[in-house]
Amino acid sequence: MKAVKYLLLGLIAAALFVGCGKQPTQDIEAAKAAVDAAAADAEKYAPEDAKAIKDSLQAAMDEVKTQDGKTFKNYGKAKDMLTKAKSDAEALKTAIPQKKEAAKNNAISAQDAAKTAAQDAKQLLAKAPKGKGSKADIEAMKADLKGVDESLAEVQKLIEGENYGEAINKANAAKEKAGSIAEQVKQAQEKAGKK
Repeated sequence: MKAVKYLLLGLIAAALFVGCGKQPTQDIEAAKAAVDAAAADAEKYAPEDAKAIKDSLQAAMDEVKTQDGKTFKNYGKAKDMLTKAKSDAEALKTAIPQKKEAAKNNAISAQDAAKTAAQDAKQLLAKAPKGKGSKADIEAMKADLKGVDESLAEVQKLIEGENYGEAINKANAAKEKAGSIAEQVKQAQEKAGKK
């Protein structure tokens, strides 16, 4: 009787052991599908979040690989990690419309700031001191401002194409260039005022 009891306990333990030792392929496929679905849109509007869910999935896959290499496999931790990656991806997919709207608003704000900086630089340049040796400098600054205007036109196209991240970067670069031109004009005015 004891032998049968031990045999049954041994079979139950073996069944549990084998159950923990089987790779969670369904969990892997579900997590990968969720991450791929969310990352497609998130790349454009929430790149940091897209990277986070991809990293989460990669960490889970690394855990699966670690267990694959063991004699006594236990995929419990990997399953938990895969479930979290899937859950995070689904939450991100749901949040994409708000993130898209926020990215659009940020791009428009950056564009407006760049336009203001360009306008300020143009007004300062119109009042720039004109004297011996400054004509070439003024022409160079006018050419730079023309480049800023061209960049702003590109920013508008990027916003219309929903490439908000790129639009923000280009708008910030245009703003920086316009600010640099304005600073050069102010320095020239200070020099002229001292003479």
